[in-house]
Amino acid sequence: MQKLEKQFHIHCVEGDVGRYVILPGDPGRCEKIAALFDNAHFVAQNREYTIYTGTLLGEKVSVCSTGIGGPSAAIAMEELHNIGADTFIRVGTCGGIDLDVRSGDVVVATGAIRFEHTSREYAPIEYPAVANFEVTTALVEASRALGKRTQVGVVQCKDAFYGQHSPARMPVSYELLNKWEAWKRLGVKASEMESAALFVVADALGCRCGSCFHVIWNQEREAAGLDQDMSEDTTSAVQVGVEALKRLIAADRFQKEQ
Repeated sequence: MQKLEKQFHIHCVEGDVGRYVILPGDPGRCEKIAALFDNAHFVAQNREYTIYTGTLLGEKVSVCSTGIGGPSAAIAMEELHNIGADTFIRVGTCGGIDLDVRSGDVVVATGAIRFEHTSREYAPIEYPAVANFEVTTALVEASRALGKRTQVGVVQCKDAFYGQHSPARMPVSYELLNKWEAWKRLGVKASEMESAALFVVADALGCRCGSCFHVIWNQEREAAGLDQDMSEDTTSAVQVGVEALKRLIAADRFQKEQ
């Protein structure tokens, strides 16, 4: 692929994006995330992909939305990597599973259950979907430094939103309900839709990727009659992602100087 060729889906060329990229799902969140950058400007928009680029600590950084689910997220990572990006932070929303995970918490994923299919076209199912250690460490440190109630652990990745929320009506309810019980017994923190694909694709490309999420709701706490307030404000997770990028930029500079 020629270096200056416009990428098919994200409509960007080399030089349009930074090495460091935040990946939200919703295109509507990109402008708000970019507002936390210095000197941010709009780059491109096509399909579910909206891209802004600016700087943090003088380093070029970008935000690119991915839509919902693994296929479109993998496309974004592939095409961003083609034009120079190598460090990614997925920032999104999730639903809690473990009873200690409450609405408004920030979940940092250490790994993801590959209950989706995109990652299977990159690696055999025996290969684990594990977040990059440096990125994960930066996210955990950033979340705690910002005073967020932070949950750290494995998340579950799915392809069907309604397979989680209406499993009993699905023809494969026997599988969905049994697997969900397994996730609960294993202490899985939350359910979302992109991390498993992103972690495996990142490994296939030789990139770094981590994820953090804002907890909207926990259906298991609801079923147990535990108090909770629905929280749809993703500000906390975005703040954590941006602060983590700053920490990674500083650490990378320090490492380069050694």
